[in-house]
Amino acid sequence: MGKCQKGWRLLSTVSVLGLLASANSLAAEDIAEDGDFLGTIELGTGKREVQTDTGVPLTVINQEEIDDRQAATIAQLVESVPGVTLVNGTTPQSSGISIRGFGADGTYGSSPRVLILVDGASTGGEEIYRIGNQLFTDPGLYKEISVIRGPIGGFEYGSGVVGGIVDLKTKDASDFTGGEIGTRFRQTVEAQSNGSGWASSSILAVQPTENLEFLLNYTVRDNDAYDDGDGNEVSSSKFRNYSYLAKGRYTFGDSREHALSAWYNVTHSDDNGVPYDILGASSGGGFYFGDVDRITDSRTAGLRYEFDAVDNDLIHFEATLTYAEQDIDSTYVAGSCAGFPGCDASVSDLLNADHNYKTTKLQLKNTSYFDTGGASHELRFGLEFSERERLDANSAPGGTDRRMALFAVDDIQFGERFTLTPALRYETQDLKGTDIVSPGATDPYNGQIKNDALMGGLSARYQFDSGFAVFASAAYTEVFPIIDRLDKAQSTWVPELGTTYEVGFSYQNTDVFSSGDQLAFKANYYDTSLSDVRMAGLVRGGPGVLTDIETSGIEVEASYGAANGFYVDLNGTVGEGDQIFPDRPTEDYTFAPVSSASLTVGKRFNNTFDLSWELVAAESTNAINGSGPIAGYGVNNLRATYRPQRGLLEGTEIRFGVENAFDKQYQTQLSTRAAAGRNFKLTASKTF
Repeated sequence: MGKCQKGWRLLSTVSVLGLLASANSLAAEDIAEDGDFLGTIELGTGKREVQTDTGVPLTVINQEEIDDRQAATIAQLVESVPGVTLVNGTTPQSSGISIRGFGADGTYGSSPRVLILVDGASTGGEEIYRIGNQLFTDPGLYKEISVIRGPIGGFEYGSGVVGGIVDLKTKDASDFTGGEIGTRFRQTVEAQSNGSGWASSSILAVQPTENLEFLLNYTVRDNDAYDDGDGNEVSSSKFRNYSYLAKGRYTFGDSREHALSAWYNVTHSDDNGVPYDILGASSGGGFYFGDVDRITDSRTAGLRYEFDAVDNDLIHFEATLTYAEQDIDSTYVAGSCAGFPGCDASVSDLLNADHNYKTTKLQLKNTSYFDTGGASHELRFGLEFSERERLDANSAPGGTDRRMALFAVDDIQFGERFTLTPALRYETQDLKGTDIVSPGATDPYNGQIKNDALMGGLSARYQFDSGFAVFASAAYTEVFPIIDRLDKAQSTWVPELGTTYEVGFSYQNTDVFSSGDQLAFKANYYDTSLSDVRMAGLVRGGPGVLTDIETSGIEVEASYGAANGFYVDLNGTVGEGDQIFPDRPTEDYTFAPVSSASLTVGKRFNNTFDLSWELVAAESTNAINGSGPIAGYGVNNLRATYRPQRGLLEGTEIRFGVENAFDKQYQTQLSTRAAAGRNFKLTASKTF
């Protein structure tokens, strides 16, 4: 055992013993003289709130959970959401997300079937071969992540979201100033043992007046390659990136009814000698593409105007202009490929290709509140324009994808129990290729694809007095062709057609088992059919054309919290799917989520101390790169949070975590490499 690891073990032992020994005194310290709790953490709740007030399959990860998970990537934050499966979530460059079996796979790191939003900006690289991903940004920039599974909650955000939506919201200055005039500075430092790494996040929040606020955030993260549970170093798991965020908001008007916000968000990574196939799917085929020096940049910017009419419930208007740009510049490392003689000449053009794609979007949206007869309405109506531009590159045609959309979503409340929500989206597409001829092609990419479609859904929810609620929904959406289709046969220039049906129930109540406790759970069943499939990704099973995908599953979320601070959270999913071919028998769908669950049991000692144990388990499956079966697993994670309420350390937060506490050797469903072994993490944050 190395000195570094011994040091971490000693540090972890001392930290835990010290925190445990002082738990009772800290808890007593946190109670004011009148017996009230200090601070804002609410006892009697779990760590993650179950969204029982909506029939939409929605999961919200708040700032407390983001901090407690000590994640190095966005992917690691969302992997505990039911139905979410990751492709290599330990590094941002290879992180891809699949929801209900749709999205990233072993060939493509991104997909139009899953929409990634950063403060409203649409990001992602469509089907950039083996190197694109949707989650290239740092968790330190964000205060909330919402995951919508399936299409029913997504018609005001985009079309084709068969899998779902990941919506990220960056921090605001008022999150630290509390809306009061002044300046706040927050510094966070983090260290980990496995893949010896560190991170630093510095936030400056300035509020010179009640109506004006600014935030600057700079985060850098540096991780070495990690070891798996067997002690073997996992190649391609080393990364270093930096991110920064600049954001401002100005509120004005006699009643502060106007607001103007602007932001700029950047993440940069510079990697040398890393595999071109960063997803790792080709490793099971006996051929290695080679190594590249790769620079990756992701930039988003936005400008938003809001008008909230004080005396008119019909006008609550937002105009949001966003811009997202991703650059992937790579240089082939000569002599690094392997597989057959002369492979340098075969792969150099592919590996030297630089990729650039830009997405500009303008959304105009108004929310109106009004009554008609015995029904009350919350009507959201909007108009959206977007344009995506992509440069030509080897195996990745360039072009522009222009779209216009109208959408309307109406939450109709009948009395206090019944809610009916119709949603419609009409979208047009004008996709044009460039006139540049790709090497080996006989025709330039100068094709043009035009589409339009009316999409929508209907959801219903009924609330009983007992705390139970039942809900159901039906949704239809179309996945329009993307720029990558332009160098394929014209028979593939058609939309994919997706239909999803869902039904479920929820329950929420207090004083269920004891005074002051809270219990909430939500379960839903979904059934999705996708036809005219054109972007299936890596499909095993031999020659043939995949035409249809059918998936179904059950998702469960539950939370219990007692008045004494004890809490339990449970998240789980059971899924299955079929991939259908016209020329051979139906097969199991490779990417349908396997049965998995996570259970968290914890105890809060007022606002001062929080201890929790998490068990993450999944059944066995097969590796997507064809390397063989993947065993089922159960992995234990331990977390402790200490928030001193008085004295010199007041305002400090100290977090200690042990991931994979028993050093389990395992691999998750869509990952192409083994997961990390035991990993100690220590984080300290202080607001000045």
